[in-house]
Amino acid sequence: MKRLEWFVARRYLSSRRRGRKLLSLSTFIAIGGVAVGVMALMVVIGVMTGLQRDLQDKILSMTAHIQVTEAGSSFRMGNWREVKDRIERMPNVVSVAPWVNPSVMVTRAGTGHGVPGQLFGIAPELSREPISSVEDSLASQGISLGEPAADFDCTTHLANVVLGQRLASRLTVLPGDTIVIGSIEHLSTGALGNIQPAFCWFVAAGTVATGMYEYDNLNMYARLEAVQSLLQLTADTISMLAVNIDDPWNSDEVARRIRDELGFPYETYDWKSLNASLFSALALEKLAMAVILSLIIIVAAFNIVSMLTMVVADKTREIGILKSMGMTDGTVLRIFMLQGLTIGAIGTLLGGIGGWLLILIVDHFGLVRIPAEVYFIDTLPIALDPLDLMLIAGLSMLIAFGATIYPALQAARLLPVDAIRGE
Repeated sequence: MKRLEWFVARRYLSSRRRGRKLLSLSTFIAIGGVAVGVMALMVVIGVMTGLQRDLQDKILSMTAHIQVTEAGSSFRMGNWREVKDRIERMPNVVSVAPWVNPSVMVTRAGTGHGVPGQLFGIAPELSREPISSVEDSLASQGISLGEPAADFDCTTHLANVVLGQRLASRLTVLPGDTIVIGSIEHLSTGALGNIQPAFCWFVAAGTVATGMYEYDNLNMYARLEAVQSLLQLTADTISMLAVNIDDPWNSDEVARRIRDELGFPYETYDWKSLNASLFSALALEKLAMAVILSLIIIVAAFNIVSMLTMVVADKTREIGILKSMGMTDGTVLRIFMLQGLTIGAIGTLLGGIGGWLLILIVDHFGLVRIPAEVYFIDTLPIALDPLDLMLIAGLSMLIAFGATIYPALQAARLLPVDAIRGE
């Protein structure tokens, strides 16, 4: 009986009789509608997934998995060496490093044009492994931030600084140029009673490119001692401890354990909570685009309904004859459901192949540019998760199956006598 259902379903889909090729054309239109809907949904979901993954990878490569700060101390942490040793002894911790990262204004020497930036004071030799990819990038380029100096004074000595590539371009700074960095975190009073920010002179040792617009447009990197001198901090005072762990996706649990171990007044922040608003917005946008583009497949489902309704009208007499010969209502129902599912399966397959090829082309050639100041990256990343692919295929087949219910029931309810007489 199964072979008979497939045979009749294929015959009705092709409908090659003279004067009945409109049904065959309707079949191709319905398949094309499903294919276009699946392809569009795959590409858009792939774009949103790729964007999310790319942002996650760049954030993880440039920032610490966990930040440990001291509460109520104006973003200052004292006695950090003892705290660092305690954290390093904890399980899952890979590396811990001291950071000082004030917000600053930077200008090229001899010009009055200043721009805001974020200055990071780092000490790579104090951590077991690099906290960010900046250290690896500097090493590969042969750029040095200088040797550690316990009593470094940035007001009398020039310190090296590395600028984000876009920041250096905005300032028209080349390696070897002198820049002035000022911080409003440490203010002093001038001779006339005016408020003066602390500032020091630095030498641009090079540039670094991360691929993240925000980082390349704002960040600068110098020796820890130089930034401490700019802020007039003692060697025992930093902004935070940067912590990397073996599994970044478990950062919330490890951050909680570190907070419990250290106790008050220490606070911990993991990278997921610090970027929660960004990833929530991306997830919401991905869901909204999926719902909107699913309407394309639903429109294609109306083509399936109309096509099967036409088949029922065209094959009324044949259905009556088959039922008079003993074919059951359930068999007729399955015949028309098989037609709809066949259209859905072929359309889903063709759309999947087309979407996959388009994803490969866009990903390989980087065809689409996006505003970096909005999305933090300037080229459109694209990737498709196997789970997303299965969900898209399942949704397409579910919609196609739903489209078969009405015409299939209409055909199954035909009475043999009425069907033959009506023809």
